[in-house]
Amino acid sequence: MQTLTDFVREHPRLFVLTGAGVSTHSGIPGYRDADGCWRRKPPITHQEFTRSDAARRRYWARSLVGWPAMAGAAPNAAHEALARLEREGRVASLVTQNVDGLHQRAGSRDVIDLHGRLDRVVCLSCAATLPRATVQAAMERANPGFAQPAGRRAPDGDADLDGDCAGFDPPACPECGGILKPDVVFFGDGVPRSRVAAAFAALSAADAMLVVGSSLMTYSGYRFCERARESAKPIVAINRGRTRADPLLQFKIDDDCLPALAYLVRELAQSTSKAH
Repeated sequence: MQTLTDFVREHPRLFVLTGAGVSTHSGIPGYRDADGCWRRKPPITHQEFTRSDAARRRYWARSLVGWPAMAGAAPNAAHEALARLEREGRVASLVTQNVDGLHQRAGSRDVIDLHGRLDRVVCLSCAATLPRATVQAAMERANPGFAQPAGRRAPDGDADLDGDCAGFDPPACPECGGILKPDVVFFGDGVPRSRVAAAFAALSAADAMLVVGSSLMTYSGYRFCERARESAKPIVAINRGRTRADPLLQFKIDDDCLPALAYLVRELAQSTSKAH
């Protein structure tokens, strides 16, 4: 932990990449275990969602039940620690693989939502965007029998449901009647180029890279470790278990990110107060 504190002192402009481990203390489950393997069936792919009516019905039925818990999640001490580090000028940019918006709610300002935001919905035909709360209310009205079933909370606003979803009425675009999709990058889809370019530019301007709560098993996040290595920028990770970038790391804190970040903020604050 002291090595982490020294690292942050020595590299005053950090590029921070966060993953699901930051939000687990907010009650949002992660996808992978400590070995980077799926805890459950992999999530729906972009191809499934766009090509299959049944897959869309199943997705939206599960999401109808899972969304209230996601919408009600609050930032935890890890989000707040990163926001504080930004206010202190130690975090130059934060790129998150999460879609929950909790970094912004904790006070972080310079955030790139790499995989989008679940609180927005987009039409695949006319590109109209709607607040998720509006779509949620419309689905509840159209599907009263599905609104309150029991379901186990799953990652990213999903829920495990028993039974048939064939009778579920999925939402349609109020402008053109087209297919509505959460404004997030599903597996099998690509991150928008402009978003990737903005993240690469932020990394280029930083002194070092800090990975927090991500196994980096998807290339969308791992690519930034590759670029940091190519640019001779040191990389440090706080993550419980294996990461795809382990061979590239200067060192790793193999622990929950919440206590590690709390320690870091406390140590930095104490050293600042002593200096004054």
